[in-house]
Amino acid sequence: MPSPSRKRVILLGATGSIGESTLRVIRAHRDRLELVGVAAHHNAEKLFAICREFGVRHAALGDASVKASAPPGITLHRGPEGLNILATLPEADTVLVAIVGTTALQPTLAALAAKKTIALASKEILVLAGKLVMAAAHASGSRLLPVDSEHNAVFQCLEGHRTADVRRLVLTASGGAFRDWPIEKLAQVTPADALQHPTWAMGPKITVDSATLANKGLELIEAQWLFGLRAEQCQAVLHAQSIVHCLVEFTDGSMLAQLCPPSMTFPIQHALLYPERAAAGTDTALSLDKIFSLDFRPAEATRYPCLRLAQEAMAAGGTAPAVFNAANEVAVAAFLQSRVPFLAIPRIIEHTLATVKLIEPTTLDQILAVDAEARVTATHFTNQP
Repeated sequence: MPSPSRKRVILLGATGSIGESTLRVIRAHRDRLELVGVAAHHNAEKLFAICREFGVRHAALGDASVKASAPPGITLHRGPEGLNILATLPEADTVLVAIVGTTALQPTLAALAAKKTIALASKEILVLAGKLVMAAAHASGSRLLPVDSEHNAVFQCLEGHRTADVRRLVLTASGGAFRDWPIEKLAQVTPADALQHPTWAMGPKITVDSATLANKGLELIEAQWLFGLRAEQCQAVLHAQSIVHCLVEFTDGSMLAQLCPPSMTFPIQHALLYPERAAAGTDTALSLDKIFSLDFRPAEATRYPCLRLAQEAMAAGGTAPAVFNAANEVAVAAFLQSRVPFLAIPRIIEHTLATVKLIEPTTLDQILAVDAEARVTATHFTNQP
């Protein structure tokens, strides 16, 4: 029987970079956290290894076509329905969602309906369906705890303060691999260049998004929903050290900031243990004995057109953020496969936003239909000679 003194966690996306960081946190705090279910897209071997290490009895593979047999003592669920079953296990308290893309939507909504606490690391959920997800959380009384470093930082800064007293929030961005490159060189960059992130260790797609600042645009959209703010209240600046993760300015002109090293274990641990805190189990905290500086500068529109496009989509509302996200995913995949140049990414996004008809969705099916249409449109444009 699970210990009643420990939080019981479902981890959706256990084999990715967020999943690996989450496992490090759970290893460091086995007296407070218990892993009771894990999911991956297709990496069955790694998934089952996690099950054996942590004694997990429920696993799920999002890709139902993967031919894998679970070891004795492990129940394997498959496909979208399998993810829903895992996300609603009665013995679980918290579901950490680290699945990339639209696949995360249904299990998140299922977990909310089951009144689970959601630790949210998947940007796409609120970018695609912010209104529906926040309404579902409100209806169920479930808590949404942000895991992204920037949103977790905002959450910590806002605790005990009224949203009405916030003038603006500022998310920080490292600027990615090409922050200091001459702009004229961007036409020649390769996928290998883009994956050389200066401060964070992340997967390929989000590392490219960091180089274009598309990720920061997605985070601004997510922040708008999480914290109930207007589009114009959500801004971004470059901060090369990746130590300050947000600044919140209040109506009286004062600011609060949250600082920690550039490691995902800090926000993950905060979300999983909330409202308690514990010693950092895996990473070294900041040392003010060492000489370091903190600097900030604007994100140039000419260098980062994807940020501008994301902000325009956020201001437009409706399905515009979903179209932005879908087009960006198609464009980044094509760039990583060396089928389009780096500077084609914003062109593909802009074309898709101008082409796909935007609506104010009321159902998940409408959102998914627009998402699919945007992917077809972006792919067609990408494949043009």
